[in-house]
Amino acid sequence: MRGIRAAIVDLDGTMVDTLGDFDAALNATLRELGRPAVARADIERMVGKGSMHLIRAALRHGGLDEAGAQARLDEAWASYQRHYAVANGAHSAVYPGVVEGLHALQGRGLALACVTNKPLAFARDLLHAKGLAPFFAQVFGGDSFARSKPDPLPLIETCRALAVAPAHTLMVGDSQNDALAARAAGCPVALVSYGYNRGEPVRGVDADAYLDRLDELPARLLP
Repeated sequence: MRGIRAAIVDLDGTMVDTLGDFDAALNATLRELGRPAVARADIERMVGKGSMHLIRAALRHGGLDEAGAQARLDEAWASYQRHYAVANGAHSAVYPGVVEGLHALQGRGLALACVTNKPLAFARDLLHAKGLAPFFAQVFGGDSFARSKPDPLPLIETCRALAVAPAHTLMVGDSQNDALAARAAGCPVALVSYGYNRGEPVRGVDADAYLDRLDELPARLLP
């Protein structure tokens, strides 16, 4: 946590509690396809690897095998995009301490980027809807690069876009996916305690710091 000059911040489960948006859009999609609904607690364990993974997991959870889920994936994806465009931001809220933390990080001169596995168009719309867009010099989604987190590619490319070396770029996330991507990219990592880590305690994940609120972070950074 020393010599940090930039921060990459995850979106879902880190800055915004979007579980309600996922619940509304995913279950509307499943109803349209005639598939069983998924409980909110199960959705929480499924999120984090992008929308396509979420849809496939929901189809499998409803009783389809891998081949059956794959056969309905295109139909489900088209439906999900329509429903998520309506739900995006309508059932979600910015976590306490996020705005204050982002202000403080900017005040310390850090360059900020948002990197999420959410599709880029949805990510940008959500950031604007919640008033968070002005904090970020760069925003990248799960469809911005050839691979998404936990692959390190999004973080490596974001560091390049920010013109800051990975060793001086902090990844701030809520899950093992964020931590694995950060370690592989050579970035230090801080994890918030309140997000969506597949239902597992985040303090069991290898990280350099754990935060109960994002506004705790600036005091943890050393020159």
